[in-house]
Amino acid sequence: MKTTIVTFGEIMGRICPPGHKRFVQAMPGPLEITFAGAEANVAVSLSCFGAPARFVTALPPNPIGEACRNTLRGLGVDTDHIVFRDGRLGLYFVEKGANQRPSTVIYDRDQSALAAAEPESYDWRAALAGAGWLHTTGITPALSHPAFESTLTAARSAKAAGITVSCDLNFRKKLWRWESGLQPRDLAARSMREILPFVDLVVANEEDASDVLGIEARGSDVHAGRLDTARYPDVARKIVAEFPNVRRVAITLRESLSASHNNSGAMLYDAESDEPHFAPETAGNYRPYEIRNIIDRVGGGDSFAAGLIFALNTPDLSDPATAIRFATAASCLAHSIEGDFNFTTRAEAERLMGGNASGRVIR
Repeated sequence: MKTTIVTFGEIMGRICPPGHKRFVQAMPGPLEITFAGAEANVAVSLSCFGAPARFVTALPPNPIGEACRNTLRGLGVDTDHIVFRDGRLGLYFVEKGANQRPSTVIYDRDQSALAAAEPESYDWRAALAGAGWLHTTGITPALSHPAFESTLTAARSAKAAGITVSCDLNFRKKLWRWESGLQPRDLAARSMREILPFVDLVVANEEDASDVLGIEARGSDVHAGRLDTARYPDVARKIVAEFPNVRRVAITLRESLSASHNNSGAMLYDAESDEPHFAPETAGNYRPYEIRNIIDRVGGGDSFAAGLIFALNTPDLSDPATAIRFATAASCLAHSIEGDFNFTTRAEAERLMGGNASGRVIR
């Protein structure tokens, strides 16, 4: 792969108690601090697969911001277009759930460097030079009006340059509070409808299309761990009908049986052929991965997006049926890795998509 893939969004400090402790158990005491954020997660995963990845964000000009940039640089991500400006590093706190206790996320992102950065802070002509793909999400525009305008500008600039644009809807109900008088879903719906006309590939989870666009998959109850997968091609068709510029729609299909046990798969709908592709499959029938004893599920959707983008840009993986198999395998493996970043390699994802799921020691 020669084309550079650019991602844009906020990266944060991730603060987590060790193991599966609750904050009330762990504090006072040591906490684990790493860096994480949807778009940065995608960039790191792409780099681990072997793709040239570039991450654009705004960071504070202090040792914490420099440590964040250096972490990404050490993982092979191009950080030359990161902007340093006044503000702070956003934070999020996560308690990893187990069994019937769900994981919990607490955001502390107000007044971050990215949330305060105006669209003109970024030189998109330079940041997109040599790029063939731009990826962003619905999380960054949820932070502030300037962050929304910056995301819209990035998508518009990429489309004007003939660059493919992908967007993960990624609705976060705890965000989208920057305009008084509007509920988060209403603000998200209005804002994302301005961004989606510049998008070629829409990525979503089981609920996002309903939460953001009001398009529901009837017969599914994600909170009860029940999905009617046959309904999701129609969800994709309705997205394409509303946004004819969208060429493909990918939807992850997670059945949360407990915090520690998920069934996981996905669908990729190709608008040109009007054909959905599901993965993983056994004997031609959709059969999700049964992921038990989850180590860390946060970032699993970003691992899926990265796997899909990588596959679609890699000639021997790029047909839709193969691309969705690679993406679901990459996401499955991410659940075995601590933290948001998916350190899975291309060879490991290909081994799983080829059917090697035993977990036997490789000697």
